[in-house]
Amino acid sequence: MKVVDLIKHTDKTAFSFEVLPPIKGTGIEKLYQDVDTLREFDPQYINITTHRSEYVYRELGNGLFERARLRRRPGTVAVAAALHNKYGITTVPHILCSGFSREDIEYELLDLQFLNITDLLVLRGDKAKHEQSFTPEPNGPSHALELAEQINQFNKGVFVDGSPIKITNTPFSYGVACYPEKHEEAPNIEQDIYWLKKKVEAGAEYAVTQLFYDNSKYFSFVERVRQEGINIPIIPGIKPLRKQSHLTMVPKTFKVDIPQDLAIEALKCQTEEEIEALGVEWCINQCKELIAYGVPSIHFYSVGAVESIKQVAKAIY
Repeated sequence: MKVVDLIKHTDKTAFSFEVLPPIKGTGIEKLYQDVDTLREFDPQYINITTHRSEYVYRELGNGLFERARLRRRPGTVAVAAALHNKYGITTVPHILCSGFSREDIEYELLDLQFLNITDLLVLRGDKAKHEQSFTPEPNGPSHALELAEQINQFNKGVFVDGSPIKITNTPFSYGVACYPEKHEEAPNIEQDIYWLKKKVEAGAEYAVTQLFYDNSKYFSFVERVRQEGINIPIIPGIKPLRKQSHLTMVPKTFKVDIPQDLAIEALKCQTEEEIEALGVEWCINQCKELIAYGVPSIHFYSVGAVESIKQVAKAIY
């Protein structure tokens, strides 16, 4: 069953979460432990992030350096298959433009097709650390819309080079990202919504938001996209605040605001335990308000926050 069908056919607000593939050279056991911690809340699906390769410089001696390409978190497809096989839960790997050519993406789609994993989250992805602005790979898509169009062609039985796919299985379905406080590169919210609508017209069946802490931003965003004729589910993405450093890190990294009430209370906290408790309390209240609003699903960003999410889920599910 597709993600959009899973969230429509549950009798309560659906629960889902996102995980990262293990760092290269480590095992999958810790990831299994995290899934085991949250599995009791009946996740409808689990997202698996994808990470592009980075360039690093290795010292060779005598003042010489070697530029090498390194992918720190490979294994998205394998992790998606492992979780699906172990738990029987729908898995949703992220498919990126960033760091991948159209041929790379095609091979990934073929692997997923063989594994019968047909739900995707389609993203442009972040720029490389060494880049001033996003630069696509040679013969790579430059926008999530182009990536969606490639997937559509694959679903129709056409490879990148135009040759036919002799055997096609269940077509891929996909969601996309959206930004209640707008994407950092968008000149304004109107342009951001314009491109979201284009992705919906291409075939996106739902959208998952960037994390946010102010529900009014989400409510306003949903109202605006509905006015533009975008009627797909807009799934709120949530992550509990866990550290005082998040007061500056989160706005810098994710380009979102921390509400003043939350910031004031966070600055009063004297210990890590106090701010974790505050983050859980804020998140519970945030989720209760979202559920009362009628959101179809809540998607949790679990990295570094599994225990906090467990406390939140116990309170709302």
